[in-house]
Amino acid sequence: MTGTRAIGLFFGAIINAIVRWLALSKIHPNVLTFLGLLINIWAAWLFAQGSFFWAGVVVTGAAIFDMVDGRVARATSQVTRFGGFFDSVLDRYSDLALYIGLLVYYASINRFFYIVLTAIVMMGSVMISYTRARAENAIPKCKVGFLERPERVVLIILGALGNRMAAVLWVIAVLSNVTVIHRMIYTFHQAKLIE
Repeated sequence: MTGTRAIGLFFGAIINAIVRWLALSKIHPNVLTFLGLLINIWAAWLFAQGSFFWAGVVVTGAAIFDMVDGRVARATSQVTRFGGFFDSVLDRYSDLALYIGLLVYYASINRFFYIVLTAIVMMGSVMISYTRARAENAIPKCKVGFLERPERVVLIILGALGNRMAAVLWVIAVLSNVTVIHRMIYTFHQAKLIE
């Protein structure tokens, strides 16, 4: 067994235990989704204060809620169309809250360039979701491209914990917009096959 596989199994077992405990607690999955948003708003406040390390710790906690809400919904047979929609909308608010925290911080230290870079990251992050949602009105599926939300969250956590947020913002700015372009090209080709 590889080291990566062992780590995956270890953390998978922890997540499964959390899901079982939450399923037994009878908490509604939408409440978990909302709690994840509140935790991300707390992390955004920490980013705005310049407390990047603690913001990274808090975002990690929020990510756990993001990982378990859907699993709890399935485990308790509470999967609904609205739940999926609610989760997606609150995920966007969570993402944008974190970036707003970074904008406030960079504005407070007069780093105009990083304000613009963070704004580009915000735009790319929103457009990744929008292009998929819009594309799937024209074609059956559009889940192509590398930088989905989990990858962006992991990058934010690594940037915050490792004090490398500037480098992470560059990576997200480039790869999120590359993902959007990839989805546009993919949708163009798939739509032509359907017409």
